[in-house]
Amino acid sequence: MPATPYYLIDKSKLLRNMEKIAYVREHSGAKALLALKCFATWSVFDFMSDYMDGTTSSSLYEVKLGREKFGKETHAYSVAYSDGEIGEVIENADKIIFNSISQLTRFGDKAANIVRGLRLNPQVSTSSFDLADPARPFSRLGEWDVAKVEAVMDQISGFMIHNNCENDDFDLFDRMLGNIEQKFGSLLSRVEWVSLGGGIHFTGDDYPLDKFCARLRAFAQKFGVQVYLEPGEASITKSTTLEVTVLDTLFNGKNLAIVDSSIEAHMLDLLIYRENAKVLPNIGDHSYMICGKSCLAGDVFGEFKFEHALKVGDRISVDDAAGYTMVKKNWFNGVGMPSIVIRELDGTERVIREFDFTDFVSSLS
Repeated sequence: MPATPYYLIDKSKLLRNMEKIAYVREHSGAKALLALKCFATWSVFDFMSDYMDGTTSSSLYEVKLGREKFGKETHAYSVAYSDGEIGEVIENADKIIFNSISQLTRFGDKAANIVRGLRLNPQVSTSSFDLADPARPFSRLGEWDVAKVEAVMDQISGFMIHNNCENDDFDLFDRMLGNIEQKFGSLLSRVEWVSLGGGIHFTGDDYPLDKFCARLRAFAQKFGVQVYLEPGEASITKSTTLEVTVLDTLFNGKNLAIVDSSIEAHMLDLLIYRENAKVLPNIGDHSYMICGKSCLAGDVFGEFKFEHALKVGDRISVDDAAGYTMVKKNWFNGVGMPSIVIRELDGTERVIREFDFTDFVSSLS
């Protein structure tokens, strides 16, 4: 058993998501691209590539990672490309999606030999959190003016529309897609492909997959387009844990347990969105606030229940530790970086990456 902390990717749990994605691909005709902004641990790309069509990116480095480690279709998107990187992006991409008409105008000719698209912003979204709302007031994410887009239709063959965020409500997705059809229908019927982005939690428990497939298929037939989905969290949900060990316990009005990890360093997305981590089954008579070991006062995973009083050396598994977590891990406080471990389908575990002091040193200079 490796030393904690470490991220444990369980392929049997990952497989459940992959099989649902494969089902949607088969029954809807949609293609599925892994969103690297959410999950980029490439040691399981060979496993995932059997169930998905490729990757979508948010930067030059993600484009290159997708091309080199995943293969298949490689879609490039960025809020803005620079002169110094656009050439390399084009070299590594099958499709390039521009965020704005001005970027399309600036770089479109250079990308003439690959498929070109444009991001649209329907100005409504499912996000309830302003920080993650692509349709927030004065949003920079995509074009919304149909008349302006009409003028550049000869330069593109498809659109990317991303306005879902952790949306596990099919009826809400259906309404959002209807809004897109109404707002952009005149444009959609003139292109060959449409990506509906990510943020659709269709691999979650009890999600109505058949209704989802039928809706996607109807959308594709109505406009004569190839539909793409960009599952990030949906690809890896509930597949990974962060394994930690209790280093100390104390009482300060509540029972506290300090572990050998840090929410700021190892699960930053939870801190940003002020969400608690998940520790299951979260039942028992002993309640503890699980705290990280960094000096940040608010480095707290959350408060959870346990069947027994915690003591130094006890192991805790923090659930759902893959999406927007591993890609954001950092060296704050010099806290030891979690190793990456894979549990194979046969139950065996192997350490695929360990980080040490030299990695810490090399992260700065």
